[in-house]
Amino acid sequence: MAYKDLREFIAALEEKGLLRRIRQEVDPNLEITEITDRISKRTGDKNVALLFENVKGSKMPVLMNAFGSYERMAMALGVEKLDDVADELREMMKLPYVSLQNKMSVVTMIPMIKRAINFPKYVKNAPCQEVVHLEDASLDDIPILTCWPQDGGPFVTLPLVFTKNPKTGKRNVGMYRLQKYDSKTTGMHWHIHKNGAENYRDMKKAGGERIEAAVAIGTDPVVTYAATAPLPRDIDEMVFAGFLRHKSVEMVKCKTVDIEVPATAEIILEGYVRTDELRREGPFGDHTGYYSLADDYPVFHLTAITHRKDPIYFSTVVGKPPMEDCYLAKATERIFLPLLQQMQPEIKDINMPLEGVFHDCILVSIRKQYPMQARKVMHALWGMGQMMNVKMIVVVDEHVNVQDISEVAWRVFNNIDAKHDLEIVEGPLDVLDHSSPMAKWGAKLGIDATKTWPEEGHSRDWPDEIRMTEEIRARVDAKWKELGLD
Repeated sequence: MAYKDLREFIAALEEKGLLRRIRQEVDPNLEITEITDRISKRTGDKNVALLFENVKGSKMPVLMNAFGSYERMAMALGVEKLDDVADELREMMKLPYVSLQNKMSVVTMIPMIKRAINFPKYVKNAPCQEVVHLEDASLDDIPILTCWPQDGGPFVTLPLVFTKNPKTGKRNVGMYRLQKYDSKTTGMHWHIHKNGAENYRDMKKAGGERIEAAVAIGTDPVVTYAATAPLPRDIDEMVFAGFLRHKSVEMVKCKTVDIEVPATAEIILEGYVRTDELRREGPFGDHTGYYSLADDYPVFHLTAITHRKDPIYFSTVVGKPPMEDCYLAKATERIFLPLLQQMQPEIKDINMPLEGVFHDCILVSIRKQYPMQARKVMHALWGMGQMMNVKMIVVVDEHVNVQDISEVAWRVFNNIDAKHDLEIVEGPLDVLDHSSPMAKWGAKLGIDATKTWPEEGHSRDWPDEIRMTEEIRARVDAKWKELGLD
C-alpha cells in the first residue's frame, strides 16, 4: 500500500497502536532527543513512534522514531516484511532473453514491468504550497532540534535535498543534514563522496556562482526512504520511490527555484548554495555514537518556505545503536541484496549488524566453489559504490546463518588462521570515520572464515563439524511432545 502522505502513515501507525501522542510541553533543545533515545532502545510494544504535540517555542508538532522498528519500517514501505521488496525486485530481474523461443515469457512479464515503472507525475497545485512565505520566510518558525550537548547548533536531520546536475540536468535527492546558523541560512553537509556534492563541484567547475536547492521535510515514508538509498549516479530517486510505492510520486515546481519537489510534503525550504562560500559546521552527535568533528561546508541560503496548513515537522535523532536510522539501513540491506547477488552470484546472504553503523562491518555468506573465492568477494564489494567505505568484511560458508551474530562469531573465532586468513587493504573510508589516522581513507580488514581448502595452503585435514544423525533427530522430534520439554 502506498501512503499518499506522511499524515496517512501517522494514522496507520496510530491505528495499530504503534504511535504515542505526547501532549505535555517538551523542549526541542535536548529534551526530545533524550525521550526519543530512551524509547528507541526499548523492545516490543514499548518501542513506538512519538508525536510531540506541544513543542516549546513552536506551533508545529514533531514526529520522531517513525521508522524505529522492523515492523514500522516494513509498514513504511507497504509490505509485511522487508524481504518482500527484495523478492519483487528478484522477479523483475528475471526478464528473459528476448527470442522467438521465449516470447511468451516476455509477454507475461509486461504487466509487472508496467507496474514497476512509475515516473513522477507533475501537478500545478500542491498541499506543500498551501502556505507560502517569501520575504518573511524564517527558519525560526520550525522546531529544529538540538540533539546532543556538544552539537554545533540545531540540525535538520531528515531533509530531502533536491538539486540538479548543471551538465545533465538530472535530479539528485539525498539526505544531507542542515545545521541552522540563523533564520535564513544553514550548513549543507555534502560529503565528498555524495552525488549532491558532485553536482555542487560541477557547478563550481562550470563557473556558476550558485546552485539551486530545495529541501523537502515530511514526505510520505517511501519518498523519505528513497532519499537514503545508495542508488547509482543517474537513477532518479523519485522513479525508485515510484517502484517501491507502485504509484507515481506527485511533484510540483518550487516558487523561487527551478526544482520540483514532492507535492504532499509537509514543509519545503527553497534556496541556493553559493560555490564560493564555506562555513564551519558541526560538531554533530552522529550515527557512529561519536561526535563528527567540525569542518567547513557549503552554506544554504533560504529564499522561500512553503508548507501545508498546520504542518508536522518530521525529524530523527542519531547516536549509539540501535536507533531509528538503523532500520532505514536494514531496509537498504534487504532491498539491495538481489542486486549484489546479480553481480556476485555466489553471495547467499548478507548482514550489516546494527553495531557496525552501516559502513563499518558486513557479514557475507557465499557458495564457495574455488580457492580464494572469499578474497574475490571482499574486493568486489569494496569496489561497489558506497560499499567502498566498509571497514570490515567477514566471509563465511553458505550454511552459516549470517543473521545469527553468535554463530558468525563462533565461526570466526574457530576458523581463522591469523597469518593466512586476514586481508588488509587501504582505500576510501566514510568521512565520519574517526578511527583512521587520515581523514576519508585508511586500512580495511577482510576476514576469510570459510573452511580452508588444501589448495589454499591448509596441509592438515579439516575436522568435521559435530552434527547429530538425521535418524536420531527424527526419532527425537517424534517423541518431543511426550517428553514434556516444550
